[in-house]
Amino acid sequence: MRLPRTAAALAALALFTTACSGAGATGTGAANGGAEAGKASGKPSSTLAWTGCGDDFECARLGVPLDHGKPDGEKIEISLIRLPATGDRIGSILINPGGPGASGVDYARNASSVLSDAVRARFDVVGFDPRGVGGSSPVRCLPSNELDAFNALDSSPDSPQEIAALEEGARHYVAGCQARSGKLLPHVGTVDAAKDMDLLRAALGDERLTYLGKSYGTQLGAVYADLFPERVRALVLDGAVDPSLSPLEMNATQARGFEVALDAFLEDCLTAAGCPFDGTVESARGQIADLLRKTDQAPLTNRTADRRQVSESWTVLGLVTPLYDRQAWPILRKALGEALKGDGTTLLRMADLLVDRNRDGSYSNQTEANSAVNCVDSSFPQSSSDFAAAARDSLKDAPMFGPYIMWGSLPCAYWPVKQVPRPKIDAPGAAPIMVVGTERDPATPYEWAKSLADQLSSGILVDFDGDGHTAYRSGSTCVDRLVDDYLINLVVPKDGVRCPKIS
Repeated sequence: MRLPRTAAALAALALFTTACSGAGATGTGAANGGAEAGKASGKPSSTLAWTGCGDDFECARLGVPLDHGKPDGEKIEISLIRLPATGDRIGSILINPGGPGASGVDYARNASSVLSDAVRARFDVVGFDPRGVGGSSPVRCLPSNELDAFNALDSSPDSPQEIAALEEGARHYVAGCQARSGKLLPHVGTVDAAKDMDLLRAALGDERLTYLGKSYGTQLGAVYADLFPERVRALVLDGAVDPSLSPLEMNATQARGFEVALDAFLEDCLTAAGCPFDGTVESARGQIADLLRKTDQAPLTNRTADRRQVSESWTVLGLVTPLYDRQAWPILRKALGEALKGDGTTLLRMADLLVDRNRDGSYSNQTEANSAVNCVDSSFPQSSSDFAAAARDSLKDAPMFGPYIMWGSLPCAYWPVKQVPRPKIDAPGAAPIMVVGTERDPATPYEWAKSLADQLSSGILVDFDGDGHTAYRSGSTCVDRLVDDYLINLVVPKDGVRCPKIS
């Protein structure tokens, strides 16, 4: 599978980790927030039928056109959840964790970790599953046992036979998507989801949109701003996606990002107690490469009840997952120590977090939605030979992860509906849009944030000297303060302000 660009897995990783503290910014400067800054609006004039759904949450469903070109045609429903503001209400804040394919409804149930107390006091927190995801007419492709087999496919093939097996698996996966979700597939792109967001904004009674999008959620937010610039109040785009890149360029950059993150992890590991490596970063890399070569021939032991074989692909997924969050590095040290002794159980559990596989063997539809959105949003090569060439080219700068990430997009070569290239993004006339980039973010490399901020006519870059995927609410009080002041008071920081590394 293609590696997700999502902050949702971080909530699961947090079960293994502890919080960190932050520091102050190295840049200064703020603009006047204007008349709307921090102004309370009272109760919302929502047209939605909200009902209680546990704790203080309320749930509803929003009907939207399957095809926005036929607004009076067939409808699908978007699943919603809301946590009402606890103080002087400004309006609603929509949140999206990325993916594509991650559930915004599930994400909102973690609102206490997603947003600060100050933001939750002033806004109704609204999570939604974008069309094709979770509770919103989900894309389905394969039953769970076949998804297990699909995820276990050798995604770094090094022989014609392995390439043929990967091609067969990708075609089988795509055929399943067409058979189970064919009517939906042409209508799950980011432009469709952004138009749904505007219908949701109106249904909530908000004149303009306040939004926090992480990872792929930045792409959704940027597309919204480009379509509806006059309806932007405040957008925080954290862990940005660069819409100017081709899909294989994006894969190559992401692969390099994970290489940088692996080096940062190994540098830290070599100074930590319980590190399974000694020597240098390069020698530790060599041991991991040897481990992957061995799993290509013989899987690691799995002590979980399902007894899946921990293949090379499962091992890579398990290695990648903790690189999303620096606070998960201790669990990666443990997992690699076990794997070097032949036990892949902890790596497999980490991989399950990334693909959203439950202990009972069932999956959410995150993998399927991820493919459906990515494949329709971009123009991919139509031949496996192009993927093979890209995988070979990636070995220079991303020898550990490049081939895996390149081949992970192969299903898009066989996608059964027309692929729509990403539109040029600039959002002329939009209010200032905050783009947050983490310097050693593996999944959405920092250079993407710089590029997106430059592409947006009103983009403002916030630079975080940090590790892991996304910055807001990850331990930097500097980032948190800038984001909160912008969301609540519309205070715009100086473009390029830099928040220091967490001490």
